[in-house]
Amino acid sequence: MSHASYELKAETRERVGKGSSRELRRNGLIPAVIYGDKQAPISIALSSKEVTQKIHAGGFMTTIATIEVGGEKIRVLPKDYQLDPVRDFTMHVDFLRVSKDSKVTVEVPVHFVNEEKSPGLKIGGVLNIVRHEVEVLVSADDIPEFLTADLSGLKVGDGIHISNIKLPKGVTPVIADRDFTIATIATPAGGVSEAEEAESASE
Repeated sequence: MSHASYELKAETRERVGKGSSRELRRNGLIPAVIYGDKQAPISIALSSKEVTQKIHAGGFMTTIATIEVGGEKIRVLPKDYQLDPVRDFTMHVDFLRVSKDSKVTVEVPVHFVNEEKSPGLKIGGVLNIVRHEVEVLVSADDIPEFLTADLSGLKVGDGIHISNIKLPKGVTPVIADRDFTIATIATPAGGVSEAEEAESASE
């Protein structure tokens, strides 16, 4: 289940450079580039407000968009963007052109579920998240909105590895040579009393 695709209207940029970027921004536009799929990159300008809204709405980097420019509709996936750290607006976006069969590398967020079913968390253990996102290789049309990590039954000292996560069909982790850790249940800061440990072991 991925976020709904959306469309952005763009205009091509004839002039490229610092001066023209500033001019664009004064007009409420931002520079962007579409590259990939063995074609020449296209420099475009997009509505800054629209793009910033999409970024804040979440799922920006995992959602296919269609950019309409010069009468052509191009399917893209955002690859990178820069936000102005001070004024919170988008400065630049790189888009990757994708076709039906494009394989793309994306960072997909991990959602943790069933915290209440983890004996380790029940006795005050701490969920220590090692990776909030997992980088995966997937068809452009099948990018999952998130991966689900199930914490049921985990005790203090247990961990969730990529092998514990049910990956949607066609999704492969970029790190393929080891079963990397997504999260661990760490000992609570104050330690666990023996009585509590015995109780957790008998559950």
